Amino acid sequence: MSTPKAPALAVLPVTKEPATGLQILQPSGWPMPKGYANGVAAEGRIVVTGGVIGWDAQERLAAGFVGQARQALSNIAAILAEGGARAEHLVRLTWYVVDMDEYLASLRELGQAYREILGAHYPAMALVQVVRLVEKDARVEIEATAVVPR
Repeated sequence: MSTPKAPALAVLPVTKEPATGLQILQPSGWPMPKGYANGVAAEGRIVVTGGVIGWDAQERLAAGFVGQARQALSNIAAILAEGGARAEHLVRLTWYVVDMDEYLASLRELGQAYREILGAHYPAMALVQVVRLVEKDARVEIEATAVVPR
Protein backbone atom coordinates (compact mmCIF):
# COMPACT_ATOMS: atom_id res chain seq x y z
CA MET A 1 0.00 0.00 0.00
CA SER A 2 1.44 3.39 -0.97
CA THR A 3 1.22 6.53 1.10
CA PRO A 4 -0.51 9.46 -0.63
CA LYS A 5 1.75 12.41 -1.39
CA ALA A 6 1.13 15.72 0.33
CA PRO A 7 -0.05 18.45 -2.03
CA ALA A 8 2.69 20.64 -3.47
CA LEU A 9 2.92 24.11 -1.97
CA ALA A 10 3.01 27.16 -4.15
CA VAL A 11 5.17 29.73 -2.36
CA LEU A 12 4.21 33.31 -3.09
CA PRO A 13 5.71 36.56 -1.71
CA VAL A 14 3.52 38.23 0.91
CA THR A 15 4.54 41.76 0.01
CA LYS A 16 6.44 43.40 -2.80
CA GLU A 17 9.07 44.52 -0.26
CA PRO A 18 11.66 41.71 -0.33
CA ALA A 19 13.19 42.97 2.93
CA THR A 20 10.39 41.30 4.91
CA GLY A 21 11.53 37.84 3.85
CA LEU A 22 8.01 36.44 4.35
CA GLN A 23 6.28 33.98 2.03
CA ILE A 24 2.66 32.88 1.88
CA LEU A 25 2.18 29.11 1.85
CA GLN A 26 -0.69 28.46 -0.53
CA PRO A 27 -1.30 24.80 -1.42
CA SER A 28 -1.76 24.29 -5.13
CA GLY A 29 -5.42 24.16 -6.14
CA TRP A 30 -6.71 25.67 -2.89
CA PRO A 31 -8.87 28.80 -3.15
CA MET A 32 -7.12 32.00 -2.11
CA PRO A 33 -8.29 33.03 1.37
CA LYS A 34 -9.71 36.52 1.86
CA GLY A 35 -8.31 38.59 4.71
CA TYR A 36 -5.81 36.01 5.97
CA ALA A 37 -3.17 33.54 4.77
CA ASN A 38 -3.27 29.76 5.16
CA GLY A 39 0.34 29.81 6.30
CA VAL A 40 3.44 32.00 6.34
CA ALA A 41 7.11 31.01 6.20
CA ALA A 42 9.72 33.35 7.67
CA GLU A 43 13.26 33.51 9.01
CA GLY A 44 14.52 36.05 11.54
CA ARG A 45 13.99 37.41 15.05
CA ILE A 46 10.61 36.57 16.59
CA VAL A 47 8.51 39.28 18.26
CA VAL A 48 5.37 38.12 20.10
CA THR A 49 2.66 39.92 22.00
CA GLY A 50 0.57 38.70 24.86
CA GLY A 51 -3.18 38.86 24.56
CA VAL A 52 -3.90 42.48 23.62
CA ILE A 53 -7.29 44.04 24.31
CA GLY A 54 -8.87 47.28 23.17
CA TRP A 55 -7.95 49.64 25.95
CA ASP A 56 -5.82 52.75 26.00
CA ALA A 57 -2.79 53.60 28.16
CA GLN A 58 -5.15 54.53 31.03
CA GLU A 59 -6.82 51.08 30.76
CA ARG A 60 -10.09 52.51 29.41
CA LEU A 61 -11.81 50.16 26.98
CA ALA A 62 -12.96 51.62 23.68
CA ALA A 63 -16.69 51.62 23.01
CA GLY A 64 -18.17 48.67 21.12
CA PHE A 65 -16.68 45.66 19.39
CA VAL A 66 -15.16 47.49 16.41
CA GLY A 67 -13.78 50.24 18.66
CA GLN A 68 -12.11 47.66 20.87
CA ALA A 69 -10.73 45.73 17.88
CA ARG A 70 -9.37 48.97 16.38
CA GLN A 71 -7.66 49.87 19.68
CA ALA A 72 -6.28 46.33 20.10
CA LEU A 73 -4.78 46.48 16.60
CA SER A 74 -3.27 49.90 17.37
CA ASN A 75 -1.84 48.49 20.59
CA ILE A 76 -0.33 45.58 18.65
CA ALA A 77 1.27 48.01 16.18
CA ALA A 78 2.80 49.91 19.13
CA ILE A 79 4.15 46.71 20.71
CA LEU A 80 5.61 45.58 17.38
CA ALA A 81 7.32 48.96 16.95
CA GLU A 82 8.80 48.64 20.45
CA GLY A 83 10.32 45.32 19.32
CA GLY A 84 11.63 46.73 16.04
CA ALA A 85 8.88 45.09 13.97
CA ARG A 86 6.26 46.47 11.60
CA ALA A 87 2.87 45.20 10.47
CA GLU A 88 4.37 43.57 7.38
CA HIS A 89 6.45 41.33 9.67
CA LEU A 90 3.32 39.72 11.15
CA VAL A 91 3.14 35.98 10.54
CA ARG A 92 0.20 35.10 12.82
CA LEU A 93 -2.75 36.67 14.62
CA THR A 94 -5.08 34.80 16.94
CA TRP A 95 -8.37 36.56 17.70
CA TYR A 96 -10.45 35.65 20.75
CA VAL A 97 -13.99 37.04 20.65
CA VAL A 98 -16.83 36.70 23.13
CA ASP A 99 -19.50 36.76 20.39
CA MET A 100 -18.87 35.23 16.96
CA ASP A 101 -22.04 36.81 15.56
CA GLU A 102 -20.83 40.25 16.66
CA TYR A 103 -17.54 39.61 14.82
CA LEU A 104 -19.28 38.39 11.66
CA ALA A 105 -21.70 41.33 11.66
CA SER A 106 -18.73 43.73 11.83
CA LEU A 107 -16.54 42.35 9.03
CA ARG A 108 -16.71 45.43 6.80
CA GLU A 109 -15.81 47.84 9.60
CA LEU A 110 -13.17 45.45 10.98
CA GLY A 111 -11.56 45.15 7.56
CA GLN A 112 -11.42 48.91 7.20
CA ALA A 113 -9.89 49.35 10.67
CA TYR A 114 -7.40 46.54 10.02
CA ARG A 115 -6.23 48.07 6.72
CA GLU A 116 -5.93 51.56 8.26
CA ILE A 117 -3.74 50.27 11.09
CA LEU A 118 -1.88 47.25 9.67
CA GLY A 119 -2.19 47.82 5.92
CA ALA A 120 -2.93 45.17 3.32
CA HIS A 121 -0.69 42.49 4.85
CA TYR A 122 -2.67 39.43 5.94
CA PRO A 123 -0.82 36.84 8.05
CA ALA A 124 -2.09 33.44 9.07
CA MET A 125 -5.02 33.98 11.43
CA ALA A 126 -7.23 32.01 13.75
CA LEU A 127 -10.54 33.12 15.28
CA VAL A 128 -11.85 31.57 18.50
CA GLN A 129 -15.04 32.30 20.41
CA VAL A 130 -14.56 32.25 24.18
CA VAL A 131 -16.97 32.47 27.09
CA ARG A 132 -15.33 35.65 28.39
CA LEU A 133 -12.01 37.45 28.67
CA VAL A 134 -10.10 38.40 31.83
CA GLU A 135 -11.33 41.98 31.58
CA LYS A 136 -15.07 41.49 31.98
CA ASP A 137 -16.14 44.19 29.49
CA ALA A 138 -13.55 43.28 26.83
CA ARG A 139 -15.14 41.98 23.60
CA VAL A 140 -11.96 40.94 21.74
CA GLU A 141 -8.37 39.95 22.55
CA ILE A 142 -5.68 39.44 19.91
CA GLU A 143 -2.27 37.72 20.09
CA ALA A 144 0.35 38.54 17.45
CA THR A 145 3.56 36.93 16.22
CA ALA A 146 5.97 38.75 13.92
CA VAL A 147 9.31 37.75 12.42
CA VAL A 148 11.81 40.50 11.69
CA PRO A 149 14.37 39.51 9.03
CA ARG A 150 18.00 39.51 10.11
